[in-house]
Amino acid sequence: MESNPLRGAKFFSDPDFWGFIHRSFTKSMGYTNEDLKKPVIGICNTHSELNKCHAHFNELVEYVKRGVWQAGGLPLEFPTISLGEPYVKPTSMLLRNLAAMDTEEMIKAHQIDGVVLVGGCDKTVPAQLMAAASANVPAIVLTGGPMLNGRYNNTNVGACTDCYRFHLEHKAGNITTNELLTIEDSICRSDGHCNVMGTASTMASIAEALGMSLPGCAAIPAVDARRKHFAERTGKQVVKLVEMQLKPRDIMTEEAIANAICVTMASGGSTNAIIHLTAIAGRLGIPLPLEMFETISEKTPFLLNLKPSGEYLMEEYFEAGGVPALMKELEPLLYTNCLSVTGRTLKENNKEAKVLHPNVIKSLADPLERYGGITVLKGNIAANGALIKQTAVSSHLKKHIGAAVVFESLEDLNNRIDDDSLPVNEDSVLILRNVGPKGAPGMPEVGQIPIPKKLLKKGVRDMVRISDGRISGTSYGTLIVHVSPEASIGGTLAIIKDGDEIELDIENNVLNINLSDGEIEQRLKEWKQPELHFERGYGLLFERSVTQAEQGCDFDFLIPKEVK
Repeated sequence: MESNPLRGAKFFSDPDFWGFIHRSFTKSMGYTNEDLKKPVIGICNTHSELNKCHAHFNELVEYVKRGVWQAGGLPLEFPTISLGEPYVKPTSMLLRNLAAMDTEEMIKAHQIDGVVLVGGCDKTVPAQLMAAASANVPAIVLTGGPMLNGRYNNTNVGACTDCYRFHLEHKAGNITTNELLTIEDSICRSDGHCNVMGTASTMASIAEALGMSLPGCAAIPAVDARRKHFAERTGKQVVKLVEMQLKPRDIMTEEAIANAICVTMASGGSTNAIIHLTAIAGRLGIPLPLEMFETISEKTPFLLNLKPSGEYLMEEYFEAGGVPALMKELEPLLYTNCLSVTGRTLKENNKEAKVLHPNVIKSLADPLERYGGITVLKGNIAANGALIKQTAVSSHLKKHIGAAVVFESLEDLNNRIDDDSLPVNEDSVLILRNVGPKGAPGMPEVGQIPIPKKLLKKGVRDMVRISDGRISGTSYGTLIVHVSPEASIGGTLAIIKDGDEIELDIENNVLNINLSDGEIEQRLKEWKQPELHFERGYGLLFERSVTQAEQGCDFDFLIPKEVK
């Protein structure tokens, strides 16, 4: 057989016993000697009927295969764990690292020359990018696309930003149960992930901004025929990546990470992006302190008029030109010489891009807001940082002082939040603790603490809310999340009491409890650390090894030593 430097060719051309086995077993699936000489392209298919966002992936993968065949490759599909945020309990974040490990080990264990990573829902894409960074085999990301606009009462509605809104109004008695059922049937009306700038859309945009997916991929609706066209093009391009030997670490550089942060800030993207980008950078050996996010946010105007921070949905974003158009507008702020999976630079990729709907993608000269979507807060409550999506905050709460109302756990919150005797008013600061990486465990999306029912009936629709958990990227309101250190390891959040005065000042990046250092120290001495949740298995591994939010919540043993 012909000599070939590729892993797949060596795998099949081995003249000894194992080469015989490899060829024989593979031929039994219908492949020929001619097929076995082609570059072997793995297609990581995360289809699952327990993951609505990935339900259409089997068809999408067929178009990827078609592109691989056309370009002269041998496509071989393989599965990995599939994470659907609405389905996995207590949270898909608990399993993101498992998905990253699964994907990395499948790539390394099989003699594939390149890989197409097909993902979509919140934690799948970051897990795949983490795996790509670690395995460093030529790779390209194909996201599944957002669902079509929901429609209710002749208006566009988006999952799940409007899910929260309608549910609140039902709870307040302003929407009947029958009306809510009608909305339920019309808000998610096609295949695809959430159609607002939630975590799924944010991570699809990040994959594109990093250069790991084809330009224009992120915003195409899942059911649009052009999504299939992109799948075929992705299959062709991965074969070219193998020919060029262009690998993830050649593409996901420190400058590319900065570009991805800039796009996230201009998009009003999900706070979850900070955790995921930090984890991806960690796998690349790139330290990514929270200060870098703040620095880029301060110089990046908020341009993308999408829910939950704006008016429109992903369908309009696609029609406005998608990520290439946004990046073209941001070009003065980007590192335009970064390479992408096209083999060309960012500047070359976006040469012809333009904004088609200026109400959706605003200009640098006329932004929605002067600063980017996410702000880093620090103070004696969050010595290592906390996050707030300041573009989704009510203006009257951007600077606020209020008395704490503390909930020890999600169970405690659910039991008491609507109790008429709860000592709370619209100026109170709601605090939910012990829902961080170790405390929950897994840092679930519970930071959108419900407004107490008695306040909803009075017309209150936003309050300052603080937690060491996460929020969905589709959330809105004055939600402070990712407080670090988390309560369960002895962060200041652990010792806050009802009635303590909490100060928030977004403009000055401040989050404080108005107590003396001595009082905080004394309370911490009296605090007792909770016991672990798990006694065995992956859960125990997670609790023992997961890092804090500002470190990306990756496992400490997966991060290169120079980053720790």
